[in-house]
Amino acid sequence: MDGSLVKPERRYVALARVSSREQEREGFSLDVQVDALRQYAERHNGEIVRLFRIAETASKQDERSAFKELMAFAKKNAHKLDGLLFYKVDRAARNLFDYVELERLESEFGVQFISVAQPTENTPAGRMQRRMLASMASFYTEQQSIDVKEGIERRVESGLFPSKPPYGYRNVRIDGRSIVEVHPENARLIRRIFDLYAYHSHTLDTLPNALAEEGFVYLPSTPKVGRSKLYAILTDRSYIGEIKFRDQWYPGTHEPLIERKLWDRVQSLLGQKVYKSHQLTYASDLIECAHCGSPITGERKFKQTKSGVREYVYYRCTKYHKGDHPRIRLTENELDQQMLSIFDSLRVKDDEFRDLFREQLRQATNWEFAQANQEDGNLKKRHTEVGRLQQQLLNLRLLEEIDADTFAAKSRELRDEAATLRLEMERCDRGRDEIIDIAVKAFELSQTLRQQWVTADYAAKRRILEILCLNCTLVDVNLCVSMRKPFDLLAKGLLQKDSRGD
Repeated sequence: MDGSLVKPERRYVALARVSSREQEREGFSLDVQVDALRQYAERHNGEIVRLFRIAETASKQDERSAFKELMAFAKKNAHKLDGLLFYKVDRAARNLFDYVELERLESEFGVQFISVAQPTENTPAGRMQRRMLASMASFYTEQQSIDVKEGIERRVESGLFPSKPPYGYRNVRIDGRSIVEVHPENARLIRRIFDLYAYHSHTLDTLPNALAEEGFVYLPSTPKVGRSKLYAILTDRSYIGEIKFRDQWYPGTHEPLIERKLWDRVQSLLGQKVYKSHQLTYASDLIECAHCGSPITGERKFKQTKSGVREYVYYRCTKYHKGDHPRIRLTENELDQQMLSIFDSLRVKDDEFRDLFREQLRQATNWEFAQANQEDGNLKKRHTEVGRLQQQLLNLRLLEEIDADTFAAKSRELRDEAATLRLEMERCDRGRDEIIDIAVKAFELSQTLRQQWVTADYAAKRRILEILCLNCTLVDVNLCVSMRKPFDLLAKGLLQKDSRGD
């Protein structure tokens, strides 16, 4: 046969799209679509030169990127293409804006729109039919989005997570319903994370190694919990029984993993420690420069010696290099020696005076006992007021005088305040009985500080300083410390003994 009579091979671009599992069950899977598109090309003596796939798991951003890439490729190669292949019209475009782009590609660039399962002619009637199918697909997509949003809102109103529950929980199906339950192993890790951070002086940087040493594994692919993930866990209110929806927190029905008292302690510590990423005992805003009021920072220096590389830790003001600021640096050992001298100054060597001071300490703390009674009364009054505000807020919502987001935001604020007040009232109740005992225990601690300091690691040293020191100031090369109660009473007691002798 004369080669001039052989029709030239056609060239197509194709798109296969699956956007839900329901469509897969109905026979619209990617493989089904790809087979149909290739069979069409072969029947028309052609080939697919580029195939684009959009899977059910693709995000909206990935889906948009794939569609834009398809349009850019088709426009660039329009003179080489005989058409764009789609399985059905609703597989080509999920909204009318995308369909308009495809029609413009056909009219302006001459790339024919071909639906292999819904063939239409390139005539006014054919284009009208396609537009109707595209409108129906757009309506279905929009209506499905509304239905999904309403379903999620109903889940939230019922106290259920709007999507997958956070780490520490898992979904199980019971009688056809998806129920959230506590994951035994993962929940144990969550509770340990909160406990270590709250009561064992760990930072976000020391916590991963501590968990690993105890044998905890976050995920098989990621055994250690990263710093950012730890912060996300420690600030996730899901663990105190709440659920997040549209950037607001609502009461949930799932079992809390963390008690409110522990949660509040962690949030307080996070506010103090979140930026303390280095392990330098006297850094992280612990000491203030007397010259300019700026914080003292630490730096590590490494020097090569005959025995190897040696590390030196220096402390200086953060404005050390500014203007006429004194160029003063102290080694960690120099600060340690000053701190040990302070500890020694608190130690009472006279047994008789030690007993006398214990009694004076008991008497000095009586005013705190009375203060606790007064504070407890104020807390109970405010707690009653918060309860009244919560009921008033609920009534406003039932009358639809405030929207759901405003209700959620104010409700969370009142829940937080009520929980804090309950903890404070509990503290006052306990405090009235324990104030004197705590003071005496603090005194006993002051008598063994040197021994504890010498053997302590970084975390323990920081804890000792937080217990002992209210304010620390570096005056030239001298460390000046203001003591917390009741250590300040101990210092005053010693001065009184030295000055009067009675």
